[in-house]
Order: sequence, then C-alpha cells, then structure tokens
Amino acid sequence: MATENPTDLAEATGADVVTRFAPSPTGFLHIGGARTALFNWLFARHHGGKFLLRIEDTDRARSTEPAIEAILDGMRWLDLDWDGETVFQFARADRHAAVAHELLAKGAAYRCYLTQDELAAMRAEAQEKRMPFRVRSPWRDRDDGDPAAPHVLRLRAPQDGAVTIPDRVQGDVTVQNAELDDFILLRSDGTPTYMLSVVVDDNDMGVTHVIRGDDHLNNAFRQLALIRAMEWREPVYAHVPLIHGADGAKLSKRHGALGVDAYRDDMGYLPEAVNNYLLRLGWGHGDAEIISREQAVEWFDLDHVGRSPSRFDFKKLENLNGHYLREADNDRLADLVAPRVAKRVDRPLDGADRDLLARAMDALKPRARTLDEIAEGAVFLFLPDPLKMDEKAVEVLKAAPQGLLAATAKRLCEIDDWTTEELEAAVRAEAEAAELGLGKLAQPLRAALTGRTVSPGIFDVLLLLGRDTSLARLDAAQHYPAGA
Repeated sequence: MATENPTDLAEATGADVVTRFAPSPTGFLHIGGARTALFNWLFARHHGGKFLLRIEDTDRARSTEPAIEAILDGMRWLDLDWDGETVFQFARADRHAAVAHELLAKGAAYRCYLTQDELAAMRAEAQEKRMPFRVRSPWRDRDDGDPAAPHVLRLRAPQDGAVTIPDRVQGDVTVQNAELDDFILLRSDGTPTYMLSVVVDDNDMGVTHVIRGDDHLNNAFRQLALIRAMEWREPVYAHVPLIHGADGAKLSKRHGALGVDAYRDDMGYLPEAVNNYLLRLGWGHGDAEIISREQAVEWFDLDHVGRSPSRFDFKKLENLNGHYLREADNDRLADLVAPRVAKRVDRPLDGADRDLLARAMDALKPRARTLDEIAEGAVFLFLPDPLKMDEKAVEVLKAAPQGLLAATAKRLCEIDDWTTEELEAAVRAEAEAAELGLGKLAQPLRAALTGRTVSPGIFDVLLLLGRDTSLARLDAAQHYPAGA
C-alpha cells in the first residue's frame, strides 16, 4: 500500500530534507534552470538538508561533455555547491531496468507488442475523433506474447478514480486516472525511458522534495503512478511557474533565455546580482529587494513562491547589478574587468595596469551597471598617445574658447602636489579666470584627456592619468581639431 503524501515531511525533520537539480546536458545552464537550481539549493540549505546534482544524460545523441562542463561551470559561478558526487543518470541504466522488471513481476507492468504501424493507426484514429492520444494497449490484458519477440515494457497505470497532488506551490491539483496512459518503461532495445529513470533516481537518492518548473506538473501524475506501484515514499511536489519575457510571452532568447555563461561573459553581470534577481523572480519576502545570500537562506520557503509566471526585466537586473558593483571589492573588480579592457585596447594589461584599474574603481563603478560599462569607462587610461578622439570629442574641442586648454595646462603645471584637492582648486581657478562655469571647462578637458565626452569626474581623470600623461594629452589636444 502506498504511503500518504508527506506534505510536511522534512520541514519537521530538518536535516532529512533532500532536494535535487537534474538538468539535461543538451545545452548550457539556461537562466530558468538556474532559478530552479537556486530554489532547490536554498530550500535544502534553509532546512540544513542536502542538495544533490544529477545529470540526466540518458539522451546519448544530444548529451555532450561540453554541455555537462558548462552546467557544472554555471553552478560553480553561481556558488550553488552540491552535496556528494554528481550523479550521472545513464550510468544507472541497469538499476532502472531492474526496477522495470520488478514491476513486471509484480503485475504492475506488462509487455506490449504494438508495432509502429499499429501505434500510428491508433494516433490517427484519436486525431480523427479529436481526442487526446493515450496508449491503452490491447496487450494490457494479454499474456500470450513471445518474450523473445520485439516488445516494450509499459506501466499498468490505474484507469479508475482520480489522484490529487497537494502541490506546495500550485495547491491541490486533481487528475482523473483515465487521462493517464500506460507509458513506456523500457524501450524495445531494453534501454530505460526518462520517466522511469527519474523516479528510480529520486527514490534511490532519497529526494524528499521535487521542486521544478510547472511544465513538469503533468509528469508528476504519471511518475506518482509508478511510485505507488513500487510502494515507495512519495515526495513533496512544488511546481514553480515558468519565467516569461517582459511582454508576457514565453521566455525566448530575445527575452533573455540564455545560458548563465552569457550573463557572465557577454553581459558582465556579477553572480550575486544574478542570484538575487532570480530569487525575486517568483518569490518574495515583504518589500525586500536587495537580499544577501545569508538572508536568502534564512528566509526562503515554498509558501511565498507565487503561482503566476514571473516576467524577466533586464532593467531590474541591471539596477541590481549596479548595486552589487558598488559593493564589490575593487581588486576583485579589477581582475574581472581587466580582460574586457584588454580586448578594447587590443593589448594585454600588465601588473601595473591592473593596479591602476583597481585604483580607478572608486571613480568608475558608481555609475556603472555592468562590468562592460566599467571597462568602457576605463579605456581612456590605457590608450596609446597621441590619443584618438571620437567625433563628439572633436566637436567639443572645436567649440572650446581659443587658448582655454593652454591656459589650463599652464595652471596645472604650477601644481606642487598632484592631488584631488590641488587639481580641483586649479581647475576652478581657471574656470573663474575664463569667466566660465566649471562644466564649460570640464567638457573640453574631458575630451582632451579621454578622447570622449563621457568619463568619470574630471578631477578623478586627472589624478588617475597622472601629471605627465595629463599634460601631454592637453598639449596634443590643442592641435588636434586642425588636423582632424
């Protein structure tokens, strides 16, 4: 007799909680899968339980080693550590097949000799009648087949009554057993199907809570029939609504359904920002938006996972990332940004360059939202002289009052200590002497020193470039428009 569904199982027993993340290695760790992994990780850590990782690599044609490594890399980047060794589903195929034969011996499964042509005819008949196609094989009630002939093993699913799953997110969900089919357990070549393997692995790994996307909700009823046939303990189910795009449509690549490696490598986000954002996609704790890892572990529960799909919003993610950039250690940021700067200036950065980058972080990161924006802001520090100006910078230099840069350079030459205070005093004094507002002087100075019209504060620019480079660039800029 099957056990009752233990809705409160493991919340009461603490360390007995076991969750799992079970991706298929047919691509990268996409952003929706990352959220599923995060929710499972947080639930296990909140209860002091275990979080397991299983690679569902039974699809041998599509499972690849690079995809497996990409998943593991993405998990490590998000700091979602798992307990024990990674389980590879394909390696357990013999165990899955043994369970199927056990079900056959118990009468809970049967040999089905339907041919592909017969299945196609049954499917066509269902389509003609506009009915869902569910296999109810005539071999369900026959035992005169030749075990040596080609056949599959099917689960003898219940046909009468209904089953209700007390889902921790969706609430009570009921399906009539007549809507379930006798799905295949073993293919004709003896290999186990995904549906069988998942159930066996979850049981053998001691999984107490199955937390996954609600696109698997229908699978839960089919899997539950197998669990009950084996008289195994039933897990607690929690099916989380999927992530949609900002327009409410199913999440696609144009919405952000990319691998987490793209958020790291191509878009320049920090893992703590991605974790924080994914946490808030479908779960909340009051009005809290900025949630630390420690707070997330302390607060996370299934009761506050919403039932409606969440909408992916890049603007919110960028704002979160900007917060975490401002909080981040400057040396860490310098290490992350250095390769991005190197690509832009087409040369590697050496140790001195990296140290300069670290010193520049306090000036670069306040307005940045991504690592790429920091890198763009830092480029001026590493460009070769004579500096190449962009079009906007050239226009600013052309519009500057005659002799303004020369007068400013002369005043800067007279500074004894190249400090922020001395630099600010000198520039302000020149602006006053020229009867200009500080901004009217700062813009041509910025263009001359960086080759652009956007940069950190002008005093930070002068300080970071240093006396020699600053004065050399001011001198070169005085002649630039004429030859541009």
